Amino acid sequence: MAQEPPPLDIHPPLINTACPWATTIDQLKRLYFCPSTGAVTTRTSLLKGFDDNPEKHQYAFFDAGHTGTAQNASLNSLGYSPHTLESYLTMINSISAELSHWHNKWFIVSVTGLPEDIAESYKLVTAAAADVQFPLAIEINLSCPNIPNLPPPAYSQEALTAYLAHLQQAIVDAPPGAKRIPVGVKTPPYTYSTQFDSFIAALEASAPPNGVCPLSFITATNTLGSCFLFQNPPLSPLPLPDKPTSSISDSSTSPTIDSSLSQPLVAQLPDLGLGGMAGSPLHPLSLGNVRILRRLLSERFQTSHPSTSENNKKLSPHLRIIGVGGVADAAGYRRMRAAGADVVGLATGLGVKGVGVFGDIEKGVLDQTLGGGAW
Repeated sequence: MAQEPPPLDIHPPLINTACPWATTIDQLKRLYFCPSTGAVTTRTSLLKGFDDNPEKHQYAFFDAGHTGTAQNASLNSLGYSPHTLESYLTMINSISAELSHWHNKWFIVSVTGLPEDIAESYKLVTAAAADVQFPLAIEINLSCPNIPNLPPPAYSQEALTAYLAHLQQAIVDAPPGAKRIPVGVKTPPYTYSTQFDSFIAALEASAPPNGVCPLSFITATNTLGSCFLFQNPPLSPLPLPDKPTSSISDSSTSPTIDSSLSQPLVAQLPDLGLGGMAGSPLHPLSLGNVRILRRLLSERFQTSHPSTSENNKKLSPHLRIIGVGGVADAAGYRRMRAAGADVVGLATGLGVKGVGVFGDIEKGVLDQTLGGGAW
């Protein structure tokens, strides 16, 4: 039987995810040396970098509930990092040079591109892993909703299968003696059952003969695309009348119209104002994605499932789920873990609260007076 993919064991099971606040070496250092994170994920990079345009690629925080409290959500029209994959490997090497001995805290290098780019990225990160003082993993981001004319490949079973085929070939072609590193896929938010079924089918189809899918983890989920936010919120509609009015209009009276309704409504983001939404409003959808993926994976290892015979197992029993979406406190962390996540990731929470959010979550999770006690 072919070798199973290496497991991604992260402790504490709390990390950042690929986001604007993991772009520079200073940001990565703060995340890595934060004692409350079990791994650091770089911002998603391309082999040749992304043509970042600050006038076009922006993000904004907002209060999803309009309660007047702290911001808890984000909308972005960002693409990928302007830094190349090689640049991130240089940053990682620089951080490693500050360590005097081996550390078990991971760096997850988030990458994207064409299928052949992913194969090349695997080769580069695998080579870099031999020279640093901590383990490396690769996340293949196939779920960004903001790239024109390039829909997220993870929505397509055919496209995802092509990516995994190139990954599998890169693993096979690795130099003799090269240590295999964990690889995962970042998924978009799925909203109906056949999307989940197609995703699992693509994973199973990627398994080599007498082997299993090359993935070690799934990061679920990325932002929800085609969302819109006003810069100046539109006013509430006119109040409903206390009692039904006659269908015949009274010419002697006219409804009171707020004069500010005539003010132009401005989009928060450039161009059409559309972008990917994250944070609090994404939380229930992310929990649902994690819960469904956990159920589908668990079914593959129940004796009653047709895919569980020794000759038909196509997924590793060590396949981890990194749950992402709307977590910014200990309560959100607990919900994500209860839904089935092995590890919990933050992006908007990091952007709003800074690196200190991880310490706050750890305190809330472990504080027995708050009902905690264990990760």
